[in-house]
Order: sequence, then structure tokens, then C-alpha cells
Amino acid sequence: MTARLVVLVSGSGTNLQALIDASRDAAYGAEIVAVGADRDHILGLDRATREQIPTFVVPLNGFESREEWDEALTAAVSAYEPDLVVLAGFMKLVGESFLAAFGGRTVNTHPALSPSFPGMTGPADALAYGVKITGCTLFVVDAGVDTGVIVAQTAVAVEDDDTVETLHERIKVGERQMLVDSVGRMARDGFQVDGRRVRFVR
Repeated sequence: MTARLVVLVSGSGTNLQALIDASRDAAYGAEIVAVGADRDHILGLDRATREQIPTFVVPLNGFESREEWDEALTAAVSAYEPDLVVLAGFMKLVGESFLAAFGGRTVNTHPALSPSFPGMTGPADALAYGVKITGCTLFVVDAGVDTGVIVAQTAVAVEDDDTVETLHERIKVGERQMLVDSVGRMARDGFQVDGRRVRFVR
């Protein structure tokens, strides 16, 4: 069976595009059934529209509270009955309602080797700390900030002449490949969260 993916984005959608490209091959094992966003008029939504993938937008400023927004986002995603939800550059933290519905089957990427350098500035923090190796992490989303169970990691060397921009760009390249490979395997083989480990069924 082909796994149903809902992908959530907030910007240009380069990770989304990588998933779109991979899912064109039936052997990949996953189909993107919808793309959602927290704001309109972004390139990520345009990428989905070009591929005739349904889209939806749930803006945070359209609700009186974050809890109401989270409930609306949960309802919008639920309408597509996903097997797996992928946060691909989605710049909002999901809340209790979302995790109650999709906890254990929502994944996100982080541009550092967790548990190091959580938050929005992973590449800059790695460079400032002087580490020689950083990278990216795919994790199962939980209520924390980049604290979920790790699915996969890819190492990226820090060069002596790196800037935040050059380092982040190399991390993004590794991140896209890691995301595509891991989501495909999760779709084809199935997976279970066992404590702090993700175990593939096959």
C-alpha cells in the first residue's frame, strides 16, 4: 500500500519539492495527498499547485488563541487522512490537539545534530561554538523544541572559511536527501517508536 503524506510548509518548499520528485516513482511508497501552510502566497504552495496537489492554509493570525489555531490545523490535516505528516520548513510549533491526533507519526527536520543546538539558529550556534562536525536530524515531533525521538541524522563537516550561509546551505543539501530517504523507508517498511528509538518494521 502507498502511504498518504500531508506536508506542511511555511516558505519556499525545497524539501517539499524533493519529496514531490521522489514520490513520482511508484516504488517510493508514498503519495503527497495535500500540502498545508500557515500563510498564503508562498512558493511552497505554488509548487504543490503546479503538481495538482490539494492545498490549504491555516494562518495563526486568523484565530483568537494558539489553541484554536492548533485545533483548526488538526482538522484541516485530518480531512486528508494521512498516514504520516511531514513538517518541511513549517515554522510553527504544533500543540496538544495536533499531537493527540498525529503524535508518533509526524516528523520534522532540524539543521543540527540533535540534541545539540536546538531552536531556530542551529547552524549559527554550531559555527559560534567551533564544532568541526554538525549536520541535520530527522525526528518524531513531540511537545518540545527539537526534542523528539531521532529517526535519522546526517553529518556535515564545518569548513574553516564557512559562514552561517555557506554552512546552512550544505546542511540543507544533506537534509533533503535524509528526508527523502527516511520518509520513503518509513512509508515502505513501517516504523514504531520504542522509547528513544525508532525501529523499522521490515
